[in-house]
Amino acid sequence: MPHWIEPHPTGIYVRPADAWIDPSQPAERALVTHGHADHARGGHGHVWATEETLAIMALRYGTASGTPVRYGEQVRMGGVDISYIPAGHVLGSAQILLEHAGERVVVTGDYKRRPDPTCKPFEPVPCDIFVTEATFGLPVFRHPDTGSEVDRLLAALHAHPDRCVLVGAYALGKAQRLICEVRARGHHDPIYIHGAMERMCALYQDFGIDLGELRPATGVPAKEMRGHLIVSPPSALNDRWSRRLPDPITAMASGWMRVRQRARQKNVELPLVISDHADWDELTDTIREVAPTETWITHGREEALLHWCMIHQIRARALELVGREDEDEG
Repeated sequence: MPHWIEPHPTGIYVRPADAWIDPSQPAERALVTHGHADHARGGHGHVWATEETLAIMALRYGTASGTPVRYGEQVRMGGVDISYIPAGHVLGSAQILLEHAGERVVVTGDYKRRPDPTCKPFEPVPCDIFVTEATFGLPVFRHPDTGSEVDRLLAALHAHPDRCVLVGAYALGKAQRLICEVRARGHHDPIYIHGAMERMCALYQDFGIDLGELRPATGVPAKEMRGHLIVSPPSALNDRWSRRLPDPITAMASGWMRVRQRARQKNVELPLVISDHADWDELTDTIREVAPTETWITHGREEALLHWCMIHQIRARALELVGREDEDEG
């Protein structure tokens, strides 16, 4: 392990730069991969992130002090060359490439390999140490084609014109991606959104992501929403807010919908396996492609991916960072 980068339960410390990557506690200097709350938070002295991530952090956490870093731009900090590389997770998400003392370390944050119309695609970067997430780090998790899942959603909508389809989707990333995927399949009717999603959808649109016509779902007579798609946070699927909707077909867009028990527990009628994380094959293929000397594993199911690395004679270790869970379940 390089002497200049240190994994701690609260984040990864880059000693020569005196900076932390995705610290879960306030830090004087924070390098942030993306805006989800298990990677970003308020209270840092100064933040380096993409322009989109800084805007998301300002909206969600009131972050005021930050330096925007463009994709591919190199920032030098304490003798460490730091670059932000697209991660393909959500708007503004980045891998952080660290180069120091002849070594290259890539900290991915969260990432996926599937196309996403709302963010730049993941770019593999050869390195000595590859820090990968393992949210879906079990062989059972092999995500289906996104288009086929969206087709199932639209088929349910068209088959029940007197009802609506209520989709639970996380407010940062998943909701906007789902809306764009639906638009790409030719659905241009107004889409109703929960009030908790309005500001984030507006931010996406400010960055040039066309979401089509969106309408607030609050204060609208139920009959006006018949035959329409409604997008809400997962937590709103079964609360009082949803009871006023016109006989909703309840759906959820999440990689966890591969697990039928989770769908049943949440009373999900139409589980949609749409994930913003890499599945098992994408995790292992990415490690092969990047070809690191050593792989550090965090954020989820470390054991199975650790075992896979050992079988394939790749040195690996589990970091066990605190507070790293998929926000769809938060």
